[in-house]
Amino acid sequence: MRTQTSNVGIRRSGNFFTGVALLLATFFSSALPTTADPNSVIAAAASLNNNNIQISDSRQLSQTRRIEIDLSQQRLNAWDGQKLVYSFPVSTGKRATPTPIGRFHIQSKHRTNRMRGRGYDIPDVPYTMYFYEGYAIHGAYWHNRFGTPVSHGCVNLPVKQARKLYNWTKPGTLVIVKR
Repeated sequence: MRTQTSNVGIRRSGNFFTGVALLLATFFSSALPTTADPNSVIAAAASLNNNNIQISDSRQLSQTRRIEIDLSQQRLNAWDGQKLVYSFPVSTGKRATPTPIGRFHIQSKHRTNRMRGRGYDIPDVPYTMYFYEGYAIHGAYWHNRFGTPVSHGCVNLPVKQARKLYNWTKPGTLVIVKR
């Protein structure tokens, strides 16, 4: 009986460590520079979802899709190549809690997410798309001041517009934030 119990424990810990190893490999492989032609290399991204490992081919991502956020205009534009797909007013970070400027990529997407930080704790934040550390593009049901900087650094959208953008994006979609 002791052997059977320890084998089950070893099997379970093996599954756990396999998942951790896949996550670490994915994280570090995206941080390494590459000189290979991206069209000739199959890069797989792995993620754990309810104890299942999902692998997706990064070639599925449209290289032409991008999101541009203009802080001075408080506007988000979603592009597919030269075609403007969406243009929405947003609320970005206040002066004390600015939205980071630069080029980023959608790192993860969550249908709903709890967001906590200094001075806020908001449950069920809809259509959350993290693009840099704790910064995300997401729906905001708690205010209606879009077009004005009011957030703690995230990019707030009306919920219906956030849903459209969430369904349009994939992890890896380029996000450009400029003044």
